[in-house]
Amino acid sequence: MLVIQRIKPFFTRKEEFNLRLVFAYQYFSIKRNDEVFQFIPEEGKEIVVNTKNLQIENLGEVFVFQRGSRFIRIPLYQLLLVSDLHLHLSTILEGAMGLEGHLQEEYMREADGLVEKLEQDNWERMVDYALETKNQLLFKELMEGLRVI
Repeated sequence: MLVIQRIKPFFTRKEEFNLRLVFAYQYFSIKRNDEVFQFIPEEGKEIVVNTKNLQIENLGEVFVFQRGSRFIRIPLYQLLLVSDLHLHLSTILEGAMGLEGHLQEEYMREADGLVEKLEQDNWERMVDYALETKNQLLFKELMEGLRVI
């Protein structure tokens, strides 16, 4: 499992119904097996959140993290699945959208439910993919992750 070490948008831009969170060097890092990998804006560099339904619009965006000469390329949907990113996004959205009181709690509950559903759907797709491609290593990792959850 990956742990978000630090996540702070370089800047945010609110559009009509979307909130764009743009990330840059030193503002986003993950921890895997006690090693910290720093975000580098090679491919994807933003998360787009629909402010009406609190869903992430660009799940296919690929984020790249680096530690020395090693890289981790991970799509946003998978990062949501294998990390605690949704918790951090909830905090960022709180401040950026200025949600208040019970409305905020309702949005967060709904967002958590949507994230859980999305995570489950993505996990099932990844298991299907591992089975279809006979990727035993991926299948084993997914099953071990299931025991942790």
